[in-house]
Amino acid sequence: MSILAAYMVPHPPLIVTEIGRGEERQIAETAEAYDEVARDIARISPDTIIITSPHSVMYSDWFHISPGKTARGSFSSFGAGGVKFSEEYDSELVEEIERRAELGGFPAGTLGEKDPSLDHGTMVPLWFIRKYLKTGKLVRIGLSGQPLTDHYRFGQMIKDSVEALGRKAVFIGSGDLSHKLQTYGPYGFAEEGPQYDERIMDVMGRAAFGELFGFSEDFLDKAAECGHRSFVIMAGALDGTAVSVRKLSHQDITGVGYGICMYHPIGEDMSRRFLYSYLQDLERELNEKKEASDAYVRLARNSLESYIRFGKRISVPDGLPEEMKNQRAGAFVSIHKHGYLRGCIGTIGPTRDSVAEEIIENAISASTRDPRFSPITEDELPWLEISVDVLGEAEPIDSPEELDPKRYGVIVTSGRKRGLLLPDLEGVDTPAQQIDIASRKAGIRKGEKISLERFEVIRHT
Repeated sequence: MSILAAYMVPHPPLIVTEIGRGEERQIAETAEAYDEVARDIARISPDTIIITSPHSVMYSDWFHISPGKTARGSFSSFGAGGVKFSEEYDSELVEEIERRAELGGFPAGTLGEKDPSLDHGTMVPLWFIRKYLKTGKLVRIGLSGQPLTDHYRFGQMIKDSVEALGRKAVFIGSGDLSHKLQTYGPYGFAEEGPQYDERIMDVMGRAAFGELFGFSEDFLDKAAECGHRSFVIMAGALDGTAVSVRKLSHQDITGVGYGICMYHPIGEDMSRRFLYSYLQDLERELNEKKEASDAYVRLARNSLESYIRFGKRISVPDGLPEEMKNQRAGAFVSIHKHGYLRGCIGTIGPTRDSVAEEIIENAISASTRDPRFSPITEDELPWLEISVDVLGEAEPIDSPEELDPKRYGVIVTSGRKRGLLLPDLEGVDTPAQQIDIASRKAGIRKGEKISLERFEVIRHT
């Protein structure tokens, strides 16, 4: 057996009658669609209900699977402590997923439990399901700060584990849509909010799961979405499978988007191996970029590849432009993988005899010594995007009004603490954001006296 059905659902506590106390009527359309999902699950009568929840345990670099034999929870934190859950985990399936993750070197497992109680992202779906179906064990999975591609891979791993054990399983991707749809919503309004809801409902309504990779991290953050990664794991669990899809509802009455879609597998379809297709296209695109990259980026790539593969620092090669050998300047090497930062380290001013030497050393540091990330491994090298910023001379400024986040980087100093932020970064749109991020990098607290400098860069990609 395998994944017999999958469902995209929201998890507003308001929808639970004991919590809403009549207010749930404003999202009656969502409740009716939810009931249809629950009845469909009862008809299937699965052995296992797999739920991915944004409100389960979450780490930046790890997918947490809830451990143990059983779990309990209630809506007491929402004023409805009488609504309680006592669920049995499918520990055998959890062990199989964990085994496959360990064998594949994938960052997922039962380590790192913080709170064994069921979260509302899990309990809201169960509240509907348990009205119609009392059986079926649970697997509860948290999301991660890892790239969307890893969320999809995790879904594939879950699918393979279900098939290996012959389980009858359904998959629930629990997650609200944007939280920035209305000025009266919990996070106010942002134009990216309605844009996200329109896009995600179109993509999920067509089961066009390959398009899920096209949502940038900056866009997702500005939209304040909740469930995108949940939906991507679900998509991975349907990899290589043709599905019939029904878009049941979409509401945004409360300032938060609630969308419900239902998917039923109808056979194998190798054209729907979305991660495989995405990586093929990405590899072609990256190879074209490598061919078109200039001497600065090629030097950074050669430096980090030599160090990662062989543990050797390269010497300054022949044939470089004269300015790379004669000029002295600070330089930053930034590395991205699948759209996510993977390392960035540099020098504010020159520390070596030439820009070329600066780049060679900083490329090694960015790929192996950035304290925010684990060292880059050899198997990651084909997927890296590298840029090099050569810094101009910093000049003191008197006011944030003299900054332009697209043109100038900023250096914030307080005593011996000094933080730098490069210009023209995705998601950094105002001088205030620049100063705040640079201050936090330096450990400068709000209220401390600071001085500001600005600088320009020449960016090589």
